[in-house]
Amino acid sequence: MKVTVVGAGNVGATCADVLAYREIANEVVLVDIKEGIAEGKALDIWQKAPINLYDTRTTGSTNDYGKTAGSDVVVITSGLPRKPGMSRDDLIETNAGIVKSVTENVIKHSPEAIIIIVSNPLDVMTYQAHITSNLPRTRVFGMAGILDTARYRAFLAEALDVSPKDIQALLMGGHGDTMVPLPRYTTVAGIPVTEMIDKEKLDAIIERTKFGGGELVKLMGTSAWYAPGSAAAQMVEAIAKDQKRVFPVCAKLEGEYGIDDCYLGVPVVLGKNGIERFIEVELNEEENALLQTSRQHVREVMEVLDRINSK
Repeated sequence: MKVTVVGAGNVGATCADVLAYREIANEVVLVDIKEGIAEGKALDIWQKAPINLYDTRTTGSTNDYGKTAGSDVVVITSGLPRKPGMSRDDLIETNAGIVKSVTENVIKHSPEAIIIIVSNPLDVMTYQAHITSNLPRTRVFGMAGILDTARYRAFLAEALDVSPKDIQALLMGGHGDTMVPLPRYTTVAGIPVTEMIDKEKLDAIIERTKFGGGELVKLMGTSAWYAPGSAAAQMVEAIAKDQKRVFPVCAKLEGEYGIDDCYLGVPVVLGKNGIERFIEVELNEEENALLQTSRQHVREVMEVLDRINSK
């Protein structure tokens, strides 16, 4: 199993480190546009193999995709953070150009790869990678739901004073403040969470989850990397080991939930072929309304990308 991680920043390097440490792949290639960064971080990860006792070989490359040839899975984390004075459209145009270029290089050298997008804005970058690659929707999808769900579960574990291992939860929709947490599908060791916490506290946790990324930016002055990198690695593991894990991922919907041609987070089964199947859970009227609101928001951003690509 060969995995490439494009983008050797904090998220990409964390993902590569987790993949190596957990021996999810035999070989991990880290690629970055900045001279020496990928090589240095890959070497650092390899040099701790004798300490942490793993065999995964990590190598780095400065913009040489030839070294990524034959990758089974490619994780794309490339892109710039939004800078002061930069409009949303500017950010989309900049990062879409990066993701398009990266995807073209990936497909050239690894045409059979499964592609996982982590770059932001997540939903629309998944759209860009999908239309660039022209691969089936089951092989190009985005990491967002696992991260958002992890934050939700962590906050609940803290509030309930229980192990996060015992909390299962589901979130749907776009990656951001229009995400749709589903308390009805949240359990603690099989017990509905609504039986263990009052509505006011649960609503507060849901709101904190929606703005979880912003909370970290405010604290650190930059976006998170440990949880996002680990979330991407977990998706790779499900594919590499054909685990058939049920995860929320950002994918193109083609009629699921009554939605067509939109990239939203929904539960799927992840295995060796990527998305093995989509899962449609029953939504009540309120939940469905929230999902439709999220869909509308994502479609608006997709239309921005359409205008940019049509120039």
